[in-house]
Amino acid sequence: MKMIKLKSIVGLVLGIVSVSSMAFASGDMAKRTLKSNMTEVYKVLPPEVDNLSDMFTGGEFYGRLRFNSFLSDKGEDHYVIGAGGSLIYKSAYLNGFGFTAGLYTTQNPWHMDDADAVLYKAGKGVLSRYDVLTQGKYGITSLAQAYLEYQNKAMSVKAGRLIYESFLTKSNDTKMIPNTFEGVTLSTNIIPNTKFKAAYLTRQKLRDHSEFHHLLAYGDDASDPYASYTQNDDPAMHKGLTFSKLQEAGIDDKLITFEAKNNAIDNLSLTFNYTAVPDLVSSAMIQADYRFDVGELKVSPALRYMKQFDDGAGEIGGANLKTKTFGYSDPDSLDSALYGARVDLAQDAWKLRFGYTKIADEGDLIAPWRGFPTGGFSRAMAQYNWYANTKTYMVRADYDFGKAGLVPGLKAFVRYAIQDFDDNKPGVQADSNVLTLDILKEFDAFPGLYMKTRMAYVDGDNDTRAGDGMLKSDSSYNEFRFEINYLF
Repeated sequence: MKMIKLKSIVGLVLGIVSVSSMAFASGDMAKRTLKSNMTEVYKVLPPEVDNLSDMFTGGEFYGRLRFNSFLSDKGEDHYVIGAGGSLIYKSAYLNGFGFTAGLYTTQNPWHMDDADAVLYKAGKGVLSRYDVLTQGKYGITSLAQAYLEYQNKAMSVKAGRLIYESFLTKSNDTKMIPNTFEGVTLSTNIIPNTKFKAAYLTRQKLRDHSEFHHLLAYGDDASDPYASYTQNDDPAMHKGLTFSKLQEAGIDDKLITFEAKNNAIDNLSLTFNYTAVPDLVSSAMIQADYRFDVGELKVSPALRYMKQFDDGAGEIGGANLKTKTFGYSDPDSLDSALYGARVDLAQDAWKLRFGYTKIADEGDLIAPWRGFPTGGFSRAMAQYNWYANTKTYMVRADYDFGKAGLVPGLKAFVRYAIQDFDDNKPGVQADSNVLTLDILKEFDAFPGLYMKTRMAYVDGDNDTRAGDGMLKSDSSYNEFRFEINYLF
C-alpha cells in the first residue's frame, strides 16, 4: 500500500514540476542553485539603488517548489509526505539598507492517523507533531525569514528572522522549511584573509515547528500532555534542561556565537568557532584543513578539536542528553571534548573520504541547533554520534557521472560508518553500522529541477546490556527518502 501511494505521489509531483518548468523556465541565468545537501546558493542578488521606489521595484523574487517523501521502519513502519515550497523576496539596497522576507509552506496530503504522529522520525520535519496531536492540523505555513539588513563592501548586519550558518547553527534544509533563528548577525571581511561572523540569537524555529521557541529549553508543562513538542525537541536536545528548571534558575537561554576562517597561508585554512548559552554551556572549536597535490591526485587532510565547557547545565540536567547518567565518571558535569581527523582523496570525477571522531569519556556534547559536531568527519544521515566515549569510523565515496562524461547532472554519494558507542552507559544507543546512498540528478532540459533519492540501512546490535543490566534497544532500521525541488 505504501509503495502504491509513493508511486502516485511521484507521478503527481513530476506532472506539476513539468508544468511549472514550462511556465517559469527561461534562458536567463539561474538566480539560485542547490548544493548536494539541498541548501541554496544565490547567484543573482538585488542591486544598490538611489531612491525608495526602486528599492522595492528593483528587488528579486525567488521561488521554490518542493516535494519530499519518507518511508521508514524505525520503531514502527511509518510514512509521510511534504508538498509545498517557498517564496522569498529580497529588496534592492538603498544607502546599504534592504530587507528580506521568506514565506514557506509544507502540506501533508498523505499521512498516517493523527495518533500515529508520535511515530514519525526522519519524516517529522515536514509537519508539526504538536499541531497534529492537539489540533489535528497537518501542514505548516511560516514566515520563517523576515529581516532588515545593512551592508557595505566590508560588512553585513542583519536583524530579525534569518538563517545563520556556523559550526553548531545551521539551516539543515533537507526537509521542507529550513531551521531559522531570531536575532542579530554580523559578517565582515575587514580582517585580511579572514571571514568573520558573529550572532546573538534569541529564538529558534526547528523545521517541524510552526512557531519560534526557546533555544536550549525542553518543554515540560505538566498541564500539556504534548509539552515536549513545544520547545526545543531536536533529537540532539538535552532533555534534562527543561523549561521549568531554567525558569526556576532564572536563566534566559540566549545564544552567542562567533566564527573566523583564515586563509593567510597558501593551501591552509584555519577555522575557529566559539558558541555559548550563558550560564549553561559553551564550546570552542578549531579546525585545520590543508591541501596538496600528488600528481593529479588532490589530497586534503583535516583535524578538528572541540572543547565543551560546563557552565551550569550539568548540575541542572546531568551529563547525559537523556538524563540517564549511570556509567558517567561525573554524572553532573558536561565538560567534554571531541577529536576528529579525516583525509580526502580526489581526482577527476571521484572523491574518497576517510574520517574518524572520538568523544571524550566525560559528558555528552550539546548541539540541538542542527549543526553537527561530527559533521563532515564521521556523521552519516540521521545519526547522532556525539555521546560520551563514542568512536566513529567512516568512509565516503562520491562520484560525479557528469564530470566523467557518462550521465550529465548525475551524482552519487555512498557512506559507511561504524559507530562504537559505550556499552556500559544505558543512556547511549547500542553499536551500529550505517550504510547510506544518495543519488542527485539535475536536468539540462529543465533548468532548476533537482531530484534526490536517499537510502539508509542501519544494522544495530540487539543484544547489548548496559552496566545497570538494561537491554539496549535494537537500533536497526531501513529508510527511503525521495525529494524533488524546482527553483525559479
